[in-house]
Amino acid sequence: MLRDQVSKKSLFLRYYALYLAGEKRKEEEMIELEGPLGKSDAINRELVSLERDLSALRRTGAIDSFGLYLYGVVLKEKGNESLARASLVESVNSYPWNWSAWSELQSLCTSIEILNSLNLNNHWMKEFFLGNAYQELRMHTESLAKYEYLQGIFSFSNYIQAQTAKAQYSLREFDQVEIMFEELLRNDPYRVEDMDLYSNVLYAKEACAALSYLAHKVFLTDKYRPESCCIIGNYYSLKGQHEKAVMYFRRALKLNKKYLSAWTLMGHEYVEMKNTPAAIDAYRRAVDINPTDYRAWYGLGQAYEMMGMPFYALHYFRKSIFFLPNDSRLWIAMAKCYQTEQLYMLEEAIKCYKRAVNCTDTEGIALNQLAKLHQKLGRNEEAAYYFEKDLERMDAEGLEGPNMFEALVFLATHFKNHKKFEEAEVYCTRLLDYSGPEKEKAKSLLRGIRMAQTGFPSMDLEHFPI
Repeated sequence: MLRDQVSKKSLFLRYYALYLAGEKRKEEEMIELEGPLGKSDAINRELVSLERDLSALRRTGAIDSFGLYLYGVVLKEKGNESLARASLVESVNSYPWNWSAWSELQSLCTSIEILNSLNLNNHWMKEFFLGNAYQELRMHTESLAKYEYLQGIFSFSNYIQAQTAKAQYSLREFDQVEIMFEELLRNDPYRVEDMDLYSNVLYAKEACAALSYLAHKVFLTDKYRPESCCIIGNYYSLKGQHEKAVMYFRRALKLNKKYLSAWTLMGHEYVEMKNTPAAIDAYRRAVDINPTDYRAWYGLGQAYEMMGMPFYALHYFRKSIFFLPNDSRLWIAMAKCYQTEQLYMLEEAIKCYKRAVNCTDTEGIALNQLAKLHQKLGRNEEAAYYFEKDLERMDAEGLEGPNMFEALVFLATHFKNHKKFEEAEVYCTRLLDYSGPEKEKAKSLLRGIRMAQTGFPSMDLEHFPI
């Protein structure tokens, strides 16, 4: 229809239709050629002619900002990222309101250096772009600041509220995220977009009733949205029905093959089902879609760890840490790899646990492991330091259990051996609150302390005031 038209809008529509026709044929070939989790070599066969024609039109100035956007998309798919960025920057500077162009440009900004090198005109759309780009580069504090600034201008924007919630989710502020999504649903009761992230929060908090309500709500709103299928999958996963969860994650992927969360979450389900090869396939597909997704790299590490292959697991844990260096869970996973019999690199494990402590290990795993490793290596002073730190954490959180008993016994014995009897008595007295063999252990330690203090032979504990 548009072959003989020469206006810039007509040229864009013609070439964009050609591009979409190529994408449709590529999708059809992928369905015919690929297996359930396999890859396909199908390509858009129109890219070569599109690149040739659009390049010639750009040189003569015969295409507008939309044509430049399409040229950038074509160059990106051909692997020419530098030229693609230049074309997309020219497009958004010429017409800043095309969010598709900003989105493609953001996907090509894989580092803060590339982002800072872009010569972009000042415009309020640039602020939206930067907020999104910072989020993808895991600069969550900067992203949050951008969206808070934009919220002051666009006070009633549901999009900005959802993006703010995403940034806070990445900062693991789950309580605040839950409040924001509840408000978002009050403002927009039939919203499905971004609700999969809300379901992740409810899953992490094990809020089964709230997740059940959300799954039912999105099912009634639009059951054939990938997000809806993902939310229902999360619900079945929380209920321990992993086969059903996989079925819904697969359904999400039929609707959108590039739906990153579904690949990653399906990998998690396969790990739970002990189907390691399928988990690895799912995680690899997630990495193909987004090579910077730390969750998929972490999942691959876990899968290889389950297979007893710590060298491979270590490689993938390192990749995940590269993309998210401030997550204590990733450092702890890497430390455990170093502790395996095949590697047994305890000094490296200690370094990883120290990084985990610096990244605010909320579960306290790192402090306990640091104490045990130093104890194993005969460094009792360092072990005592970390046992004391761990004890302070448990006291602050009101926790008890075997870790507390272990810390109290070590510290009582350590201070007794160093003739610091007052400190030793404090820890022994706390041990007397336990019952059974723990209490007997405390009495035995106290007898030893009294003997060391007085020089008298062993006597009944009752002879000494406590």
